[in-house]
Amino acid sequence: MTTVIDGKAVAADIREQLTNSVETLSGEGETPTLATVLMGNDPASETYVSMKHRDCEELGIEARDVRIDGDAPADELFEAVENLNADPAVNGVLVQMPVPDHVDKQAVLQSIDPEKDVDGFHPENVGRLVAGDARYKPCTPRGIQKLFESIDLDPAGKDVVVVGRSDIVGKPMANLLIQKEDGGNATVTVCHSRTEDLAAKTQAADVVVAAAGVPELIDGSMLSEGVVVIDVGVNRVDADTEKGYELVGDVEYESAAEKASAITPVPGGVGPMTRAMLLYNTVKATSRQEGIPVDLP
Repeated sequence: MTTVIDGKAVAADIREQLTNSVETLSGEGETPTLATVLMGNDPASETYVSMKHRDCEELGIEARDVRIDGDAPADELFEAVENLNADPAVNGVLVQMPVPDHVDKQAVLQSIDPEKDVDGFHPENVGRLVAGDARYKPCTPRGIQKLFESIDLDPAGKDVVVVGRSDIVGKPMANLLIQKEDGGNATVTVCHSRTEDLAAKTQAADVVVAAAGVPELIDGSMLSEGVVVIDVGVNRVDADTEKGYELVGDVEYESAAEKASAITPVPGGVGPMTRAMLLYNTVKATSRQEGIPVDLP
């Protein structure tokens, strides 16, 4: 029997545990506060921001919503971030990507106070992650580690293939998995668009993390029996549905599920975990900044 890994249920459990941490902080007069900055009116970004704010509200975290016109000078965005960095009431700062073309993405990431960088993308935080002393672990990779825990999968000694080398998922996922700590100690291969014979790599894996952003790139013929499949992809493809499209992952689900011992669905697998770990990092940031210890899941 293939185990379908329920990301919604695991995320709900993490949020429930975080409630106690938020109550501890509130009892000391500190309400965790996450500020999101959205430049432009990209519909997907607006949806993501609204979902994050809803999550905050449900948990008792205050959400600040900063909106900037997409045609505004880049300086407006940097000034907004600077103001949030300087505000002691704000514990976490997140600039929703993508930013408009006239704004330097890397400069934006570097402008966020590393102590408030709850996405974990500031170069200082990336360096600490690689060095094995992470301040905040990036949300999606850390969420995947939590999914491993939910099925009692210890990556130690396992052959893990990460398909995709993005700064958001692929690179930090590989770095987390090779760390000499719980949730790590794996042997990791990172594959990408230049990889020759991808199927040979994935067929040799105990675990496949698919994060390439290519619809149904991996199917069952490319997997070994008993593999664990984590599908990070969320791709919109044309379909004969009321909306005119459907969401599919980077893995062709039906054929992969026939081979896998455990697999994440799309949607409902990795996505809820990313949002849950953002809440986790915001609570952790508040605890760090205010010097108030809390129990974190």
